[in-house]
Formats: sequence, structure tokens, C-alpha cells
Amino acid sequence: MAFSSLLLVVAAAFVLGLVAISSSKRTQPKEGSRYPPGPPGKPLVGNLPDIPPKHSWLKFKEWSDQYGPIMRLNIAGRQHYVASTEKVANDLLRERGGIYSSREQLPAAVQLLSRCLRPLFWPYNDTWRDGRKLMHQVSNSTIVGNYQPTQILESARMLRDLIKDPANYEHWFERYSAGIIFRLAFGKFLQTGHEQSVHDVINVVHTVERVASPGAYLVDTFPSMLNLPQAIAPFKRELTWLHDRELKLFRKLLNDVKDEMRAGTAPECWEKDYLERKAEFPHLTEDEAAYVVGTLFEAGAGTTAAAMMSFMLAMVLHTEWFTKLQKEIDSVCGSDRLPTLDDTPRLPTMRAVVKEVLRWHPVTAGGVPHYSIKDDVYNGLFIPAGTNIHANQWAIHREPGLYPDPETFKPERWLEPSYPTYREPLTTYPNLHNYSAFGFGRRICPGQNIAERSLYLLTARIAWACDVKKARKDGVQVDPPLYDYTSGFNVQPKWFAFDLKARSDERVRVLENEIEKNERQDPLKGRV
Repeated sequence: MAFSSLLLVVAAAFVLGLVAISSSKRTQPKEGSRYPPGPPGKPLVGNLPDIPPKHSWLKFKEWSDQYGPIMRLNIAGRQHYVASTEKVANDLLRERGGIYSSREQLPAAVQLLSRCLRPLFWPYNDTWRDGRKLMHQVSNSTIVGNYQPTQILESARMLRDLIKDPANYEHWFERYSAGIIFRLAFGKFLQTGHEQSVHDVINVVHTVERVASPGAYLVDTFPSMLNLPQAIAPFKRELTWLHDRELKLFRKLLNDVKDEMRAGTAPECWEKDYLERKAEFPHLTEDEAAYVVGTLFEAGAGTTAAAMMSFMLAMVLHTEWFTKLQKEIDSVCGSDRLPTLDDTPRLPTMRAVVKEVLRWHPVTAGGVPHYSIKDDVYNGLFIPAGTNIHANQWAIHREPGLYPDPETFKPERWLEPSYPTYREPLTTYPNLHNYSAFGFGRRICPGQNIAERSLYLLTARIAWACDVKKARKDGVQVDPPLYDYTSGFNVQPKWFAFDLKARSDERVRVLENEIEKNERQDPLKGRV
């Protein structure tokens, strides 16, 4: 046997031996409680072979239909519970947030890639609280109104390029969302979206999504592999290199702002805000703060673009709702001006469409699991400390009692009193405030206020400026796939064809005039 093969055999035996030991140390339920039901597993590996490597939330939904709203999985000795209704998710993750607001310290994404610097994976401690305080400081509902000029300009630029080149819609949506966050976070203007700094940050986003995806690295299933010699653990070398790359990037973005502050030329941005108020965050190192701002980019740029891609898919498949959007927006704005965020209270159909898109095809369909820090009992079910709690958004948003006919795209569920999700007044509801699509409890997405406004504005402007319909091939309409989505914990529809054109030359002129006016007043133009 070759030496490399012998090493692999020894490593496998070592890992399986430790799995067998850890699997035998299962905590016994407290008196009067029991473990939740769940699919039967196999010796040593539990349910691991039954979980698909892609879109695991679909399998979780299938199991929840069989085993109930909270079920238990055993993944090679690690406890995983899946919550499949909004009530269970809120009862645990919000109402008992003191127990369920931490994260498991997974070897690949947390320890090796992030070196415990990424707030998404921080345990529930003082560092997390300072990081959350900084995030809230720059994204709370009071301050986000100051960001409207940025969102207005970037949405208009995106709309112009989408009309000129609709087949490249993925790039335009990504530049829109990235352009907003780059301005707000780092004080930089994106001209094309192909700038090296943008590529670098987006590569970091895609890397963390890949590395943190369930099953991406065997070391997450078998943490004892961290003890393997580096000679037979190439994942260590890879993840160390990826960490060094992202740390260098985040440090550079922060140091650029430092240099500009010393020169007296720094624009207002989140990095500058942190540096001026650094003493307010005693538990954050500069590297941790750089990751806080970088994480806001990770959270905002990719998810907003993905949601807009799902919006386009929904409108191509359900053109009747795009027509309703156009009629509502025309009644408010006419043809001589673009919608602004000030129009939002008078656009309930637009808000309902956005909310239904996020329900129908959620961006974080499987959710990022929370982690329990002490034993608990919920409705007679025992939840031991050290359990991963998955809020399966795919199942939560398909709960028939809350969302009748859940598989159907139905924005009317937010607009008509006959539906359980209807609320009044329609000048306020529907909205995305604390919506389950953004997560639960103390780990809810910190950028939801910015994302909500970015989605509303761009959705309204696309309907105002464009006509959208299914593509045609050889004279026949082409139906895009209903759910052909990328893998990862943030997902988006794979590229699909559709036809898009401007509604009129007059509207294009109005759009160009707005861009010209706002670009003349833009203080950041040229600051790449």
C-alpha cells in the first residue's frame, strides 16, 4: 500500500474512532421530556448520508411534513433540530434568545477561514454585542433615510444599464447592491462593477457561502480532523490561504479610510464612523471591526441582488402581477418622474410583491443555524446544550395555516382581508420589518432596513420604466425553470432568458435626466 493511502486509512480510522466515542456521550432527556421525533439514522454517521449536498431545506421540509414542526437529526453525533413553523422559530430563537443566540464554532468556516473574526459566526458574547452595536449604529431605522441619495443614484444607473443590456441582468443587480454598500461602507464609487476591489469582496462573499455550506468540508462533520497532521489535511492549507487573502482585503479597506482621514479627505462612511468612535467599542479589535463592516457588505450586497433576481423570475412567470405593479405606480408617479422612497406608503401592491418574492423563494432558504448554550425543554421536547437549531425558512414560509396555497406566488395574501397575513393600514402594511425572511431573534439581519428600501426602490423603478415578458425562441414562449437555483446558504436563480425593453422613449429621457442631475451633484464620483 502506498504511503499516502496508508495515511488516509489511518486518518479515517482515527476520525471514526472519535465519532464513535462522541456518539456514545449523548445527554439524557430531563425528567418528563423526550427527544423530538426524526428520521432514523445509521450507525456512526446518523442522518448524514440522507441529507442532500444541495438544497437541503427541501429534504428538511419533506421530513417536517412527516415528523412535525420540530424534528431532530443526528449528524455524526452532532445534534441538529429543525424548526419548520414561524411559531416554533420565534418561541425558541426570539422569546428564549438568551439560550439560542450563539453559533457553533465550526472548524472550516469559523476557525480556519474566519479565524473567529467574522461576526456572522461569533458566539453570543461581549465581542458580538459590540459588533452588533456598531452594525446598529450605521443601519438603524433612524439613520437609513440619509442613504436615500445613494440608493436613488445607484438604482437609476442600474436601470439605464438593464434597459441597454437586459441579458447581463445578474451583473447589473450585483453592481447596484454592491455599489450602494461600497459607498456607504468605504466611501468609494463604483463605475463599472468590475473594479478589482469589488471582485475581491464578492470573491470573499462567495467563498464564505461555499465554505459554510453544509457538507462542504468533512472537518465540520468530524471536527477531530483538526488534529490531523497538515501533510494529510490539505483543507488546512487552503483555508489558511483564503483567510490571509480576506484579512488583507479588509485591512486595506480600513487603512485606506485611515489614510484619507489623516489627509483630511475622507468622505463620510461606516469605516470612518467606527474610527472616530472606536472607544465606544472596547471589545472590538480593529481587525474585528473591519470584519464587521465587511460582513455588512456580505449580508447586504449578495442578498439584495439575489432577491432582485428572484423578483425578475416571479414577474416573468406571473406577468399579471407586473401589469398590476405598473398600473399602481403610474397612478402615483405618472410618466414624468421616477418613483422615490417617499412614494412607498402609496404603493402597497409593490410592497406585497416584494414580500411575496421573499416568501416564495427565500434567499436564505435554509437559514444559518443558531446554537443552544444550555439544556432546555420546549413543549415536552428536550433540547440539550450544544444543539444546532435550524429555522428552515423554506418550510416556515410554506406553513399552510399561515400561507394558504403556499406553493403559489400570491401577493394578494398581503393585501386582502380574507388571508391570515393581512394587516391594516395598507399605507404601512405589508412591510418587511422583522420579517422572518431576515432571520429570527437577536441574530436577525442587521441590514434589513437598508435592504428593504433598496428592494422597494428598484422594484418600483423597474415597473415604472420597463416592460417584461417571457423570452421567445422560434416563435414559442420559453418558460424559465421554477426552481433552478444556485447552491449555498444564500441562493439565487441561475441565469434565465426573458425579454425586457423600455416602456417609452419619454421614460428613458426622464431616467437619463435624473442620472445626469444626480451625477453632477455626486461627491464620490471618481473615488474608486
